[in-house]
Amino acid sequence: MSAVKTPEQLHTGLTPRQISMMGLGGAIGAGLFVGSGQAISIAGPAVLVSYLIAGTVIIVIMAMLAEMVAANPSSGAFSTFAGKAMGRSAGSTLGWLYWIQLVVVIAAEATGAAAITAGWIPSFPQWAWVLSFVVILTGANLLGVRNYGRFEYWFAVIKVAAILAFLAFGVLVLTHVIPTPEAIGFANLAAHGGFAPGGMAGIAAAVLIVIFSFGGTEVVSIAAAESKDPAGNIKRVVKSVMLRILFFYLGSILVIVALVPWNDPAVVDGPFAAALNVIHLPGVGFLMNAVVVVALLSAMNANIYGSSRMLYSLGQRKLAPSAVTHVTGKGVPSKSVISSVAFSFLAVGLNWIWPDAVMPILLNVVGSTIIVIWSFIAVTQLILRRRADRNGEHLPLRLWGFPGLSIATIVVLAAIVAIAMTDPAARTQLLLTGGLTALIWVVSKLVLRDENSEAVDS
Repeated sequence: MSAVKTPEQLHTGLTPRQISMMGLGGAIGAGLFVGSGQAISIAGPAVLVSYLIAGTVIIVIMAMLAEMVAANPSSGAFSTFAGKAMGRSAGSTLGWLYWIQLVVVIAAEATGAAAITAGWIPSFPQWAWVLSFVVILTGANLLGVRNYGRFEYWFAVIKVAAILAFLAFGVLVLTHVIPTPEAIGFANLAAHGGFAPGGMAGIAAAVLIVIFSFGGTEVVSIAAAESKDPAGNIKRVVKSVMLRILFFYLGSILVIVALVPWNDPAVVDGPFAAALNVIHLPGVGFLMNAVVVVALLSAMNANIYGSSRMLYSLGQRKLAPSAVTHVTGKGVPSKSVISSVAFSFLAVGLNWIWPDAVMPILLNVVGSTIIVIWSFIAVTQLILRRRADRNGEHLPLRLWGFPGLSIATIVVLAAIVAIAMTDPAARTQLLLTGGLTALIWVVSKLVLRDENSEAVDS
């Protein structure tokens, strides 16, 4: 398939299969392979309810994005839509917030992967691993969107294969096809304090952790703009991929809480490894660490892509320096790519000076950004859909249950924020993110006001 230029000079080199796998792989990351253990330790087996709540929210959010993308494909995606709904300051705020989140997360993911691989080859320092990952994936993104799509496709294939193998293993153990030292069934779902040992409070607290596991799926709304059929591709993603993600998440967590007591300390350290250890498989720790590295590098690759396209879109809308709109002959916004990974090179130095503290600091800075972004998306969709209906506009895709479902989603997101404010750690992250959002909004208002004043004076 030939790469076709859009009017914005980006190439439509992504195939429907690649976009589908990007959507599927985007949500299957370290949040599932590692973070799920903390959620299980809080809610017990009832963490399944937490995943169902969070999964339902992200399916609706993706359906909202699909409606807006189908009507107006854009590399700025939800930032562009927010600008149309609430003005240029809102679009600028959301775009820059998303970009800042991703550039920090890129560095954090490189650091996390390097922390694991450095243990495999101690003679190769952690900072050198970070540098290697950043250089390789930056190169992959600079070689063209089709090259990025290939990388992300195979990363996703590995993660999906790992999940499918894990689910098959769990079924075989639970049905006693694979023998274990002690008979294992579904007794762990009700033992050790019952199905919901933490009650509704435990389920709600786990939702705060689980909700972040689904971050990353929104990149498909950006990627759709670089495909030949944005409306059709985004429709396929929402109709099939999101349900598969729910299946993978709920299926994996069900296997874990059925095979291993939810209060086993090993679950927090590595839930998948703890489940595999019930039959004492050799090399389980190394195998799961390898999958986590792939998950982190996959997310990092996607975030380099997403952040560069968002910065490019900001430049196109004159919300960022015009230099970032430069596009190479391969259809790559190269200066946006380099700008987006620049912070990761700083992280290389931080890893050399302060190797054990970089990851926690970086993650705390952007801990609650996804909640703000999802809230912006929900409010934006509500405004644009009402405007379209009022003006009699045709929409290729329409969110079902409007406006009730849109309003309910906003209420649920507000409830999640309210619950998070009762937890000291979550409250700190929310306040930091809120402060960052407010700062970006103020700067955007001032810059745009100055631009308007100059336009009037001229």
